[in-house]
Amino acid sequence: MIKILVAGYSGSMGNQVLQLIDRTPEFKLVGVFALNATEKDRKRLDLAEDVKIFDSLAQISTDADVWIDFTAPSAVFENVKFALEHGIHPVVGTTGLTDAQVEVLQALATTKNVGGLIASNFGMSAVLLMKFAKEAAKYFPDVEIIEMHHDNKKDAPSGTALNTAKQIAKNRIPHVQGASDEQETLAHVRGGDYEGIKIHSVRLPGYVAHEQVLFGGPGEALTIRQDSFDRASFMNGVQLAVKKAPTLTQLFVGLENIL
Repeated sequence: MIKILVAGYSGSMGNQVLQLIDRTPEFKLVGVFALNATEKDRKRLDLAEDVKIFDSLAQISTDADVWIDFTAPSAVFENVKFALEHGIHPVVGTTGLTDAQVEVLQALATTKNVGGLIASNFGMSAVLLMKFAKEAAKYFPDVEIIEMHHDNKKDAPSGTALNTAKQIAKNRIPHVQGASDEQETLAHVRGGDYEGIKIHSVRLPGYVAHEQVLFGGPGEALTIRQDSFDRASFMNGVQLAVKKAPTLTQLFVGLENIL
């Protein structure tokens, strides 16, 4: 039996996680955490009487094995740090952590001998997109990324798009794309830049999570695309990560590292 605390349980992804725990026999929910948590949530979400509800890190006292985090970019670093310091294996879907913050958390995980996973995306289609894009970059160094998400997403670019760019950069021959004398007549119209790879973020109602990687070469083009139409699509990856987390002794970044 894996005991779980869910941080960000009141959000859309948090709600999906609660349903996942409820239908997985070897998972047990022992606590939930959100800054806006109230005892009223117990009845609203049909939480068992033995599930503890916390509204601050200082208040948390738990015997959880795994900490699932779907909170906010502004909170995730302190949340994961708290989990590691208290011997709880983190499974993190919240994006927005900087590379420096990840390094700090990985060092702490090694010191505490408590592993876990940070994943920008738990969807299998997204993991495969990154894998295929990294491979294609060896042959198509000219590439741009377009990511499309719902209009309530807090960070841009998405963690998935940024991670895709990082994976591509590992195999891509560094060079400047486009015209050498290119000028923006409208600021930022060419999007963000990661090592010469342009990233464009779209935020619109009706979308969930979508990404296109566009490669161009002389006389040909290659487009790799993934679409997540329902947040339930992420739950297989979350389930896999939770089952694996208690056995880990280091903090991995990317679902592909535990598949």
